[in-house]
Amino acid sequence: MATLNESQSGKAVKVRTKKSAPRVDLTAMVDLMFLLTTFFMLTTTLGDLNVVDVAKPDATIDQGPYPASRTMTILLGKNNEAAYYMGETDKAEIKTSSLKNIENDILSSKLLVAKIHNNNPSKHMIVIIKPTKTSTYKDFVDVLDEMKITNIKAYAIDDDHITDKEKDFMKLKGI
Repeated sequence: MATLNESQSGKAVKVRTKKSAPRVDLTAMVDLMFLLTTFFMLTTTLGDLNVVDVAKPDATIDQGPYPASRTMTILLGKNNEAAYYMGETDKAEIKTSSLKNIENDILSSKLLVAKIHNNNPSKHMIVIIKPTKTSTYKDFVDVLDEMKITNIKAYAIDDDHITDKEKDFMKLKGI
């Protein structure tokens, strides 16, 4: 608001009063933000871990032979490579596969077992996983994940009984 003041010379001088700029008080907004953050932190559930139970059978218990017509054996090697075969070691044709493609190999073997046993649910495929000394823990976990993905109901881990034929094949293929 301007007022008129008379100066010493007698002339009227305009003087302006300074207006303060309006301020917004954000204290309540910050309090609300912290309350909401705390609320969402305490009520949100974090992602659940997917855990696979692995239990090796007792070595003193004789497991007996697995049925050859529905048993697949996977040998884990180095460089993300694996060897696999169906049936008994002595009569089997061992093939190699990368771990990226092992899912397809498992599924095709599973379909073959279902076809042989006329889709009998009690005759599901059994997978024996044999990690070798050259394989990595990551490869082992990846194969266990594939068991879940391909819905294999029965699988066993056997790192104690790798036959000479299996060892020779792995050395021959460099895996």
